Amino acid sequence: MKNLIQIACVVSALILFGSCNTKNKWELVWYDEFDYVGLPDDTKWNYDTIGNSYGWGNNELQFYTARNPQNAFVNGEHLNINALKERIGDFSYTSARLTTKEKGDWQYGKIEVRAIVPGGRGIWPAIWMLPTDWEYGGWPKSGEIDIMEYVGYEPDSIYTTVHTAAFNHTKGTQVGSATWTPNCEEEFQIYSIEWYPEKIDFFINKQKVFTFSNSGKGSEEWPFDKRFHLLLNVAVGGNWGGVHGVDDSIFPQTMKVDYVRVYQLKRNS
Repeated sequence: MKNLIQIACVVSALILFGSCNTKNKWELVWYDEFDYVGLPDDTKWNYDTIGNSYGWGNNELQFYTARNPQNAFVNGEHLNINALKERIGDFSYTSARLTTKEKGDWQYGKIEVRAIVPGGRGIWPAIWMLPTDWEYGGWPKSGEIDIMEYVGYEPDSIYTTVHTAAFNHTKGTQVGSATWTPNCEEEFQIYSIEWYPEKIDFFINKQKVFTFSNSGKGSEEWPFDKRFHLLLNVAVGGNWGGVHGVDDSIFPQTMKVDYVRVYQLKRNS
């Protein structure tokens, strides 16, 4: 029921809005409303675990699993991604990292996620995108789009960032913004991008907070002309999330996701 009502409202709003604004005729093409119980829908989501052995390149401390209900489950209303203090092998924490790779891959469009982030020192949740085909080479040459990142030791600050060969954190040249977002650990916020050939606009609760423009200088600055997929995860520690260590008293910590919706411009726009 939630699914039908919300989708009907979204479609109605798009029709009304599109009738007076030819620049924003968005069409819903992919979604998950999480109005079911059990594992995340396996026609839409994968469990990414292949980076566990090397800390995902960021010296992260969690072991990502595909376990239900421990680390990832849907309770009929929300997707819950749980970070737990528990030992698996050499790892002291577990969590989950979900991706839409080869099940939801898009070139341009509007991606919208409504979520509550977990908090506490050492927690590092993210809603982000990676290239599906890596046509310009390994990271960061093919790009990364961070729709939302949050580090628990900086409560109320949401980060939106892009990484490319020219602009990335290993060089200290990454570009993005930090936005004061009170109550992001207690209340749902809407994190979204509108991605066009000429720019990517980033939004929090429908308010634009950052724009990254296509310089026209090629893939080193703009690799965002290929298909990307979505990732949802909660990391523990790492080069950024663990700068001030991990407070073991905070666990468990959960990112709750109310919905994920992906739109593309109608062909006659």
